[in-house]
Amino acid sequence: MALCVFALIASEFMPVSLLTPLARDLRVSEGQAGLGIAISGAFAVLTSLSILAMAGNMNRKTLLLGLTALMAVSGAVVALAPNYLIYMVGRSLIGVVIGGFWSLSAATAMRLVPASLVPRALAIFNGGNALATVIAAPLGSYLGSVIGWRGAFFCLVPVALIAFVWQGGSLPSMPTQTRPAGSGNVFRLFRHPVLALGMLAVSTFFMGQFVLFTYLRPFLETVTRVDVATLSLVLLTMGVAGFIGTTAIGSVLKWDFYRTLIGIPILMAVIAVALSLFGSQLAVVATLLGVWGLVATAAPVAWWSWLASILPQDAEAGGGLMVAVIQLAIALGSAIGGWLFDVSGYQSTFVASAALLLLAAFLTFLTARSPTPRRA
Repeated sequence: MALCVFALIASEFMPVSLLTPLARDLRVSEGQAGLGIAISGAFAVLTSLSILAMAGNMNRKTLLLGLTALMAVSGAVVALAPNYLIYMVGRSLIGVVIGGFWSLSAATAMRLVPASLVPRALAIFNGGNALATVIAAPLGSYLGSVIGWRGAFFCLVPVALIAFVWQGGSLPSMPTQTRPAGSGNVFRLFRHPVLALGMLAVSTFFMGQFVLFTYLRPFLETVTRVDVATLSLVLLTMGVAGFIGTTAIGSVLKWDFYRTLIGIPILMAVIAVALSLFGSQLAVVATLLGVWGLVATAAPVAWWSWLASILPQDAEAGGGLMVAVIQLAIALGSAIGGWLFDVSGYQSTFVASAALLLLAAFLTFLTARSPTPRRA
């Protein structure tokens, strides 16, 4: 599962490091080529909201294998795309895989391990995410320079096929029980106040994170004034710290679950304000961003563990809803951050990020005080 997550995240963000040659070859602008990321996000939202209704009572092992095979198909379609339209079709397919796979992740972890080990299992899943974050962009750039952007995308196909074979041999059969009519409607979960509050906290957290994170590169280039090599080193430091945080978060959650969920956005808000004050000092900025990577990359593990704990009987529907909420929050946060960055500069962008993160901490506090849903 972790290998599949690695291939999935690498596939999702591979265009970032290959936009220029990709756009030139397909005879489109870089902005149009970048829409390949936006369309994958859009299809991820649509799939996450509908996967439960479409899959019905299909064995979940079969469904996961189908999604993994579709990831391999997506890589091949993009690599062989003769024109822009086929390229976008390939990117749409990876969006379907993103929405479906992440929607099933918490429920799959709950089927594979005892309840006490679910946070650790989710941390292992997200270890593939953290590893892809560290190496996908520089590896894609390097492969693009050696074998071209098509070759870089095609390299993901054998990784997906290895994950397919490995999952086929290692995952147990995961049949589902017959579901009552209407159970595929994920919005019915909002009748639980704690879930509505939690989802609001999740969306605010990711919105606050991506208001700042999306515009780190122009901040580092124009304020901290780093060169390309130093920029790569700072981003690599964030990625390595994120991998460490993802590995350790399971143990921290066992220590104090909700205090961890509340503490992460508070710490990130402090970092956002500190970055706006000390942005010209490279050593301070690098240290702050290392801590940001440590906690920000680990935060999704905590929230997926929360979902598994409050919806033990409905983790698939909750997972689909959470994927949609996160994807929409990322898009909205990036848009807000871009508008603020253009209109009034990085300081207002970072302060807005801090405000949203503090609001997320408050909403998480309210979530912790709400009663959990009773089992049906």
